[in-house]
Amino acid sequence: MKILHKYLLKEVAVNVLLVMMALIAMFSFFDLIQELDTLGKGSYGLAKVLLFVVLSAPGHVYDVMPVAVLVGCMLSLGQFARYSELVVFRVSGLSIVNIAVLLLKIALIFTLVTFLIGELITPLSEKMAQRMRIKATDSVVAQEFRSGLWVKDGNSFVNVEEVLPDTSLLNIHIYEFDENAKLTKSRNAKSGEFENDYWRLKEVSETNFSQDTVQVNQLDLQKWHSLIRPELLNVLLVMPEKMSALNLYSYIDHLSANKQKTTRYEVALWAKLIYPLACLVMVILALPFGFIQQRAAGASAKIFVGIMLGVLYQILNRVFAHLGLLNDWQPLFSAIFPTILFLIAGLMMLYYVERR
Repeated sequence: MKILHKYLLKEVAVNVLLVMMALIAMFSFFDLIQELDTLGKGSYGLAKVLLFVVLSAPGHVYDVMPVAVLVGCMLSLGQFARYSELVVFRVSGLSIVNIAVLLLKIALIFTLVTFLIGELITPLSEKMAQRMRIKATDSVVAQEFRSGLWVKDGNSFVNVEEVLPDTSLLNIHIYEFDENAKLTKSRNAKSGEFENDYWRLKEVSETNFSQDTVQVNQLDLQKWHSLIRPELLNVLLVMPEKMSALNLYSYIDHLSANKQKTTRYEVALWAKLIYPLACLVMVILALPFGFIQQRAAGASAKIFVGIMLGVLYQILNRVFAHLGLLNDWQPLFSAIFPTILFLIAGLMMLYYVERR
């Protein structure tokens, strides 16, 4: 029985990895085609374009892993059915439940790999890729408005005209208000760099407003203690969906402290925690197809339908994330509903196959 288990796990793992490599190669090729539009801009040459594509690959691994598990399992089960190996498995004492448990074991490995890649590798590689690209093309990290980036920091409003790839700031304007929403102080700094636990502002012009007077001071250097941290600025480099759960939680906490809307980042946080579990759901969804193929023709058509289900899962994830933002749904519901829906569909199909 151990030999049978090892054979089953080996065949499925190899097919999943082959499908994953094919999908990553396809998405990397699309990245390359897209980046060719900016080739030659600044110092963004072919070598840096290729480096950008390589650094973006871990993000694709994270995105395609559930689909790779689905298609890989279906290919394996289809092969087993074609050569009547599934019949041999059943005769040897393996029930559908036993086969499902074996497949879930290997899916659990891919679940852990997906989580680790999404939590440790993707945020780092994505940040490196974006920083390298922005620096090479002489761009800025973010300019949400013509006046630059606006951030609320306690009782202050901060305007940063440019955020550089190393998270240093250029042309900073800080407006401080009292509890009655009255402007008490404004500061304009040429640049700012984060050191230890504060921002080191350079070439600062500080204006203090009182009831009767306005006082202006010119300073070469000034310390600025703020809740804004370079880690929080990473959201400008990396899309929320590719940030680590820890950074997302920190950013949500920052937004909550400043009474700002957090729904998008809460949805992304729940998705980071739930998405790797899709690998387990895809096994349940793939399993019925292997047994259906023993009784009916059109195996390739059924595999094609399975692949389309994987694509549909990705689409539903994105659609429900956006619908949740538009309709103010609970972030957990927006993130988990597509996975629950596919789990129910897989269990119903499995029940149908077992009853037949």
